[in-house]
Amino acid sequence: QVQLVESGGGLVQPGGSLRLSCAASGRIFTINAMGWYRQAPGKQRELVAAISSGGSTNYADSVKGRFTISRNNAKNTVTLQMNSLKPEDTAVYYCNADVWAVGTSTLYAYWGQGTQVTVSS
Repeated sequence: QVQLVESGGGLVQPGGSLRLSCAASGRIFTINAMGWYRQAPGKQRELVAAISSGGSTNYADSVKGRFTISRNNAKNTVTLQMNSLKPEDTAVYYCNADVWAVGTSTLYAYWGQGTQVTVSS
C-alpha cells in the first residue's frame, strides 16, 4: 500500500560525506514524521534523525553538527546529509515514515529496506 525506497548508501573514507534519500509512494493521504534509523552489527536499531511535517528536527547526540535531515512534503521525500563521517557511523540505515494511508483510520509506521553505509579507510 505504501512503499519507502532508499538510495545513496555506500563506502566512504573517514571524514567524507554521503547523502541518503528516501521516497515514499503509494496510497498516501498524509505523512506525519519522517526519519532515519540505523543498526550496526550486534546493536539495536537507533534513531539518527527525525523531522516533523512542519520541519522540526531531532538528532541523536552522536550525529549533531554532522548530519542534516530535510524533507520535501510535496514529493514525499526525506534526505539525510551526512558529513564528517566516522567509522562508528557504519551501519544499515533505514528510512521511516508515519503515514496515514488512503482508506485507513490511523497512522502506521512504514520502513524502507535499508541501505548500507560503511565508513572505512
